[in-house]
Amino acid sequence: MTVETAEQPISTEEDLKRFLGQFDQLERPLRCAIDTEADSLHSYQEKLCLIQFGCQGVHALIDPLSIKEMSGLIEFVDRAETWMHGADFDMWMFRKAYDWIPPLVYDTQVAARLIGYEQFGLARMVEEHFDVVLSKASQRADWGKRPLGGVMREYALNDVRYVIPLADLLMEKIRELGREPWFEESCMAARHNVLGRTGPDSDEVWRITGWGKLQPRGLAYLREIWGWRDSEAERMNRPPFKVIVNEQILSLAIDLYHNKEVELPQRFSLSQQRRLARGVERARKLPESELPHRRTLPRRQKPPNLDEAVNKLKRKRDAAAKELNLDPTLIATRGLLEAIATDEEAGMAQLMDWQRELMCR
Repeated sequence: MTVETAEQPISTEEDLKRFLGQFDQLERPLRCAIDTEADSLHSYQEKLCLIQFGCQGVHALIDPLSIKEMSGLIEFVDRAETWMHGADFDMWMFRKAYDWIPPLVYDTQVAARLIGYEQFGLARMVEEHFDVVLSKASQRADWGKRPLGGVMREYALNDVRYVIPLADLLMEKIRELGREPWFEESCMAARHNVLGRTGPDSDEVWRITGWGKLQPRGLAYLREIWGWRDSEAERMNRPPFKVIVNEQILSLAIDLYHNKEVELPQRFSLSQQRRLARGVERARKLPESELPHRRTLPRRQKPPNLDEAVNKLKRKRDAAAKELNLDPTLIATRGLLEAIATDEEAGMAQLMDWQRELMCR
């Protein structure tokens, strides 16, 4: 049976069903490569804009902005062997869009790191293994626009075109090294981490880098300015950082706390300036009892000789990493080393089995 590549993005449920139906008579399990594109650089609410799909050497672009019902694709992928490269973002986008993640995602980036690659981006690996230089021309493109141009379509397809051939090369090496159990456990843990991820805390999201410099009244200004920016970004349907960057927000809050006059850049309209002024006035008049707290995280009692214990663990970790040609942080990060030194049982429980085995050797 001949399976045909879709020349144009699939934009209807009927076309998607017809495309996937071509694989019905092929032997299972099928191996799929999947990637996604979103519009986080161009819209206020990040959304899934494109799904790149490859299976049995056949590739297609699927348009989730046009196809609202994706059960056919979900059911197909649930019965397939799914591969991605750098899967964290793609799994997160699927969870946000469909409250779904493939049952198990194999990640070629994870495989590359477990082999010992220091440069493991897809473009770099495709160039190294297939002598193909992938264009980066559409890396920051607006994927929410339609129609997609030919350059963008080619860029998107390239994100899945080489994943399965790359997986074959990497898995051969993974098996030679005897690290297939490490790979499978790492992929399962990555999926579990995405499933357990929560949304932003409303009392945390406005506490941008540098907030600790401010006293409670300054924090009130910061919170109002952050909220004003978020509202303006939603009104304009732009990412908040394209309205005003965090460093400017913090600078305005500091100046207001010190009773300095502040002005927005001239690109802001009078109505935008008035809305900010109202927020600033609210923060200025907020009663002391209602000001945001300069909260601090509870301090854990630092065990005696903690640094010595961490350094001992670090030497052990680094020796294992050198022997195996691995990035030491793949075995345990500095934070995990401190957790182990503080409470060995609880800290070790945070490691994957293969990491724990290396740390216990």
